[in-house]
Amino acid sequence: MFQNTKNIKPFEKKVWLSSPTMHGDEQKWVNDAFVKNWITTAGENINEVEKIVAERIGVKYAVALSCGTAALHLATKLAGEKLYGQAKPNCGTLQGHKVFCSDMTFNATVNTVTYEGGEPVFIDTERDTWNISPKALERAFELYPDVKLVVFAHLYGIPAKVDEIRAVCARHGALIVEDAAESLGATYKGVQTGSFGNYNAISFNGNKIITGSSGGMFLTNSKEDADKVRKWSTQSRESAPWYQHAEMGYNYRMSNIIAGIVRGQMNYLDEHISQKKVIYERYKDGLKGLPVTLNPFDANNCEPNYWLSCLLIDTYAMCPQKRTDTEATYTPEKGKSCPTEILETLVKFNAEGRPIWKPMHLQPIYSKNLFVTAGDNGEDVGADIFARGLCLPSDNKMTAEQQDVIIEIIRSCFE
Repeated sequence: MFQNTKNIKPFEKKVWLSSPTMHGDEQKWVNDAFVKNWITTAGENINEVEKIVAERIGVKYAVALSCGTAALHLATKLAGEKLYGQAKPNCGTLQGHKVFCSDMTFNATVNTVTYEGGEPVFIDTERDTWNISPKALERAFELYPDVKLVVFAHLYGIPAKVDEIRAVCARHGALIVEDAAESLGATYKGVQTGSFGNYNAISFNGNKIITGSSGGMFLTNSKEDADKVRKWSTQSRESAPWYQHAEMGYNYRMSNIIAGIVRGQMNYLDEHISQKKVIYERYKDGLKGLPVTLNPFDANNCEPNYWLSCLLIDTYAMCPQKRTDTEATYTPEKGKSCPTEILETLVKFNAEGRPIWKPMHLQPIYSKNLFVTAGDNGEDVGADIFARGLCLPSDNKMTAEQQDVIIEIIRSCFE
């Protein structure tokens, strides 16, 4: 075992956070699209991958779209229309309405609310899963009882407390948009994420556990909703011999080429999850004795997809760290470390890490939006996790030997 970084050489090939893993089947279906000349937003690959994904998730319908954000947008638009009726010209379906949203997530989760004219109200994170806090959500309804829509994500592939969230929403008559972009293949009480909301979305972005380089899907058990989203995604063309449009539409349909990649990938979802789980468990074992923990989950109720393994440094073991909107600095201190030090050290050895998602209420674009915590004591759980947490290299092509080196690099930061 290494005692310090003086004995460690940089990796010859970069160790990535989470890069695409191709198997060859993807090329087969891409070539099939070329041979059949389906180089468009229609074709066999799209039809088949919609069936495959719907079966895997356990829903009746899947609509293949250009990206996860497109799926979230149309899910949010559909929810707004269901709640408030069709939008007026130049307005979104959520115009003037508050929407409760996960605070610690990628901004795509909440941007789509803004697309539709809604006002995101950010709900603080809870420590058990790093997802939206059911207690904070209940408090938000007490403060703003007129809200009728909740948008929540499953962070880093770990399911949120679905039963508690749904119970809160049911008590207040609110609909749910479930963002399962990061959690494809993860289960809560044996049920796949992406099936719990009134409207659901997944992503096939380049760094996801299954990728098409891009792409996403809207998931539902309603044929009417699936047909509506499919229509919207193809510029809302009416059934006429010419291009007829009665409502706003979007160029959101998935390419048959992208669908071919996803089609080839889907057979390997369980394999990818198993590989990611091994990485998580190896970190958990290799970092024992350090003042750190990995991103938590409830093993009795859920099985994550382990998309990203994340580290949280104990409060007492944090060296001084300062962050502005664009830069981070730290002051080294013996026996302590911080996310900035570990991430900068990983870069020196040609490995990629990443800070935890910066909470939405701390983002300049949303700094004036409302933010609700679980209690009156002012504790901001998301901000604390952001300050002390980081995402570790979690690429499923990383070897055990490479991960052992990364573990020693992390250990060296606490010497």
